Amino acid sequence: MAVDPDFDYELLKRLTEARGVPGYEDRVREIVREELSPHVDGLRTDAMGNVVGTVEGDSEYSVVVAAHMDEIGFMVTHVDDDGFLAVDSLGGFDPRVLKAQRVTVHTEVPGPEDSGVEGTASRSDGDLPGVIGSAPPHTLDEEQREKTPKTEDVRIDLGLDAEAVEERVSPGDLVTMDQDTGIVGEHVTGKAIDNRVSVLALIEAARRIEDPAVTVHFAATVQEEVGLRGARALGVDVDPDLAIALDTTVANDVPGFGAEEHVTELGEGAGIKLKDSSVITSPKVHRRLREVAESEGIAHQFEVLPAGGTDTGGLQTSAGATPVGAISFPTRYLHTVTESAHVEDVAAVIDLLTAFLDSETGEGDYRL
Repeated sequence: MAVDPDFDYELLKRLTEARGVPGYEDRVREIVREELSPHVDGLRTDAMGNVVGTVEGDSEYSVVVAAHMDEIGFMVTHVDDDGFLAVDSLGGFDPRVLKAQRVTVHTEVPGPEDSGVEGTASRSDGDLPGVIGSAPPHTLDEEQREKTPKTEDVRIDLGLDAEAVEERVSPGDLVTMDQDTGIVGEHVTGKAIDNRVSVLALIEAARRIEDPAVTVHFAATVQEEVGLRGARALGVDVDPDLAIALDTTVANDVPGFGAEEHVTELGEGAGIKLKDSSVITSPKVHRRLREVAESEGIAHQFEVLPAGGTDTGGLQTSAGATPVGAISFPTRYLHTVTESAHVEDVAAVIDLLTAFLDSETGEGDYRL
């Protein structure tokens, strides 16, 4: 490994390589329960699948920290006569990056070839390897080459004859992208960095905080990628006095973008969110996040995200006027299988979250 991350890298690898599209976060939820359980006073799961681990504080004042578990993926809609699969997207895929990708189709019918498949992360019985193919460019005419890709045009090839596919795959089966997680230079890269890196931070903070003055609810939420649905339900059930959301954010600090388009930059520290398209964070909350970062010497930067929403917005609108803030992981190449975050930024977010919770007394006034 090129660098020695200052966080539980093996847990991050396990979380990111697990499969869990919106509404079907079971495999990730199992890891979260296992990792949170030793560090919280109570653990529960609601009817939507949100996991909430509670650390009881010395006061009735409560803070919820939320990070969504789901990743973008697909659901099978049709099996054609030749055994190719048509799909519908679960979350915001950019169809330009889908061609020539490996996938896993999650079926309910196990087969003998499923056991011991090499080179695939978190595959179990019932899972079928497949590819989203791409026709050779020299076989395409000019119109075909210039055609704008669409998700509805995606077809998955399982390398099996039509009869075998028909026996194994049904509409409603799920599809996730295949990619291992690894270290590239000083970056951690893989699929589902959005938002399993935030789930890691939530678990790491639960491990680190000791005897908090306020009650802290560590919440791993569901269905964020399809409309912040888990967070909206959670905000009603938990009804916190203060909410902090964790998520990835855009880092367009790559060729082709001007400095004004970067949003955040890798290696510059934790992102303190000021706004996105779903929320304007409470000025008093983001100012205190900044004060904590400055007093603890934690690298940080400010995030103004022009498009895209997070659980922050879902928590703010669920149960009345709740002050909200958010800490973000600067991430390149979002919603692809090569999402990349700087290891020092990951550590900075965990440090900032932990310091913020350790220093929260519940006595401050976040009203405007």
